[in-house]
Amino acid sequence: MAFGFFSETFSDQGTMDDGTWQFCGLSRLQRLYAFGICIGNVISIFSLTFIIGIYKQVKTMFAPVRFWATVIYLSMLVVTLVVSITLHLFFVSLILVVIQFCALVWYSASYIPYGREVIRRFFGSCVTSI
Repeated sequence: MAFGFFSETFSDQGTMDDGTWQFCGLSRLQRLYAFGICIGNVISIFSLTFIIGIYKQVKTMFAPVRFWATVIYLSMLVVTLVVSITLHLFFVSLILVVIQFCALVWYSASYIPYGREVIRRFFGSCVTSI
């Protein structure tokens, strides 16, 4: 017998539509996708603590050099969850996840000396070679 938030046994926790259990209108796979991506990205952000330490990372997260990368990353994290839960648009959620990942890479590169410059030069050379 299963109890808890993700239990399929009790119908008062969600709705039964076409025989598949749903919570907040999402199938189990969609729920796991939305929460898995967001939790994975939060873990990725905290993995940077190995480089600079947790206190300094939290302190410098909104420094001028990485302010917009942090704001875009955190807003994409929230928007991805909202779109996945309310609109049920998989491809829009996928695009938001890609933007979220790019913001995380840009944010992470700000901690590596010349990290952003390497990314700029790499994609600049890719564009000019086309």
